[in-house]
Amino acid sequence: MESRLKVLGHPVHPMLVMFPVALFVTAVLFDVIDAVGGPDFLGEVAYWNITVGLIGGLLAAAAGSFDLLAIPTGTRAKRVGLLHAGANVAVILLFAAVWAVRLNADSRAAGGALIAIEVVAVAILWVSAWLGGELVDRLGVGVDRDANLDAPSSLRPATASRRTGEGR
Repeated sequence: MESRLKVLGHPVHPMLVMFPVALFVTAVLFDVIDAVGGPDFLGEVAYWNITVGLIGGLLAAAAGSFDLLAIPTGTRAKRVGLLHAGANVAVILLFAAVWAVRLNADSRAAGGALIAIEVVAVAILWVSAWLGGELVDRLGVGVDRDANLDAPSSLRPATASRRTGEGR
């Protein structure tokens, strides 16, 4: 099933997911280092990583919803897609809660309880990333219908047969 939202021939959702994943994981690492005696500025940096990760996560969710809505109901892909989306919503909500607690705090540093919530969120994110891989690699969601080892560049104009669906 080909992705519904593309830029220059490539699906947008996988282009966006790498940012919140990297930012959330880095925020947790910085918070752990800060908590065990690392430089004080790491708590502040972690807070801003979460802030930008939340924005990126919402953008990735919006892009992913285009593909999710296009998956036929009653398929394994739809069930996996809904689980993937639900897990990502949980991650966003957990990090949003951590962000809200830190927003007006005297220090942007996270304590043990907030770090625990972050670790749980990253564990859910890991499961969700696996589910996303299952959607693409196993179930073919978001994969161009003409994908093959010798496919032409996505920047080339579509052929007449591809535009009209002839030859299928």
